[in-house]
Amino acid sequence: MARAKISLIGGGQIGGVLAQLCALRELGDVVLFDIVENMPQGKMLDIAEVARVDQFDVELKGTNSYADIAGSDVVIVTAGLPRKPGMSRDDLLGVNAKIMKQVSEGIKEYAPNSFVIIISNPLDAMVTLCQKITGFPPERVMGQAGVLDSNRFCSFIAWELGVSVRDINAMVLGGHGDTMVPIVRYANVNGIPVMEQLIRKYGEAKAKEVMTAMVERTKMAGGEVVKLLGNGSAFYSPASSAIAMAEAILRDQKRVLPTCALLKGEFGVDNYYVGVPCILGAGGIEGIMEFELDAEEQALFDNSVAAVKGLIDELPSILPDLADILK
Repeated sequence: MARAKISLIGGGQIGGVLAQLCALRELGDVVLFDIVENMPQGKMLDIAEVARVDQFDVELKGTNSYADIAGSDVVIVTAGLPRKPGMSRDDLLGVNAKIMKQVSEGIKEYAPNSFVIIISNPLDAMVTLCQKITGFPPERVMGQAGVLDSNRFCSFIAWELGVSVRDINAMVLGGHGDTMVPIVRYANVNGIPVMEQLIRKYGEAKAKEVMTAMVERTKMAGGEVVKLLGNGSAFYSPASSAIAMAEAILRDQKRVLPTCALLKGEFGVDNYYVGVPCILGAGGIEGIMEFELDAEEQALFDNSVAAVKGLIDELPSILPDLADILK
C-alpha cells in the first residue's frame, strides 16, 4: 500500500516541527517547501539522518519548487510572517495575504486533490483566501486554531485543579484572535463540570475570578509566548495541533476537533470561516457538530464572527485583482 504524501508549505519553526512529527508518527512521505534556497533541504536532511534512532521509514524531501508537492494527500500551510511582541494576529493581514495568494496558486496547480490545513495568521482570513483562490470544496480547506486554543484552555484548567490534562475536556470556538470564545459551560474533568470543582475549592465569587483569568489567558496565550520568546511565535503547539487534524483525515479517525470551517447557517453564520466543532475523517470536514449556545455565549460568538468579517472585508483592498472572488 502506497504511503500518503504530506506537503508542508513554509520551512520555518513550525514547518520543521511538522516534518519531524509526521516522520515520528509515520503519517506518510513528507515534502517541506520554502522559498529560501537550501534551507528546507537542510532541515529535512537533518531529520532524515536520525531515522534509525527514531525508528521511522518515510521519505523526507526539502524543496524550493512547488512542482514537488504534486500528488499530495494533505498540504499544511505555515507560510507567512510570525508575530512580534506587541502585534496582534490581525496586524499580519496585509503581508500574509499576499504570501497566501502565491501559496494557494501553487497548491491549486500542483496539488488539486489535496486536503489543505492552514496555520498562517490571521487564520480565519487566510483560510478564506485559500479556499477562494483554489476553488476547492470547503470540506477540503480548513484552519488549525481551535485545537490549539482548546488545548491551551485545557492545560490552564489542569494546572489550576492539579489533575492530568488527559482528563480535561474543554472547547474554544470563534475566530482565532482576541475575540475567541472559550466555552466555560461545557468544560469538564471526565464529565464533572470544572466550575463545580472551582466553586468547591474557592467559593462562587473566587471561582468566577479564577475562571475569568483562565479564559483571558487562553485568549492571549499566543501573545504570551511571543512576548517570552522575544523574536518569533509559538511553533511546537500549533504544529502538534495541525498534525492531530492531518492524522484524523489520513487515518479516517472521525475525530471531533474544533476546526476553522466554512459555515452554511450553523450557529447562525452563513458563508464565513470560523472555528466550530467538526468531524474530521477521510472526507475532510465530514460534519459540523452544532449545539445550542446560551445568550451570553451566542453574543460572544457573534462578536468573534464580526471580527472575522472585518478582516475579510479588508482583503479586496489588499488584493484588488481578486476583488471579484472575494465578494
